Amino acid sequence: MSNEQFAFLRRNTLPTAKSLQAAIGETPFALTLDPATDIATAVGFVPCTICGVESGVEIDFDDSTDLLEQFREMIGDRDCCLVFRWGGDMAECTCAMVLSYTLAKHFDAIVTYDGEPPSDIDTFRDETISIHKDAKLTLR
Repeated sequence: MSNEQFAFLRRNTLPTAKSLQAAIGETPFALTLDPATDIATAVGFVPCTICGVESGVEIDFDDSTDLLEQFREMIGDRDCCLVFRWGGDMAECTCAMVLSYTLAKHFDAIVTYDGEPPSDIDTFRDETISIHKDAKLTLR
């Protein structure tokens, strides 16, 4: 069974891999995103290194009207989404959490896990730290 987390953004603030990596550098998390990743066309598994561990997460860019309208009340005028998917691997979950947290903190993304109301940014950071600990990974 896979897990899904949605990060809704405005297309005009969609980061490049380089700007997303720079923003990750301003967090307490040690994640390196594959620099060849094109966020605006991402489909499928994207390699990452998290705390020195080779991992990654499935990322699918989606700007379909069906998806956006399903979450319209929650997302306001955001017009695209990065869908993160992972199975039971905690390192993959951690990659999804760090990327989603960074998008929320630095790119005004609205992030929802499986349609749940979004957490405030401080709670989201704490949840991401907790996932790190569950995965037996360390912070910077």
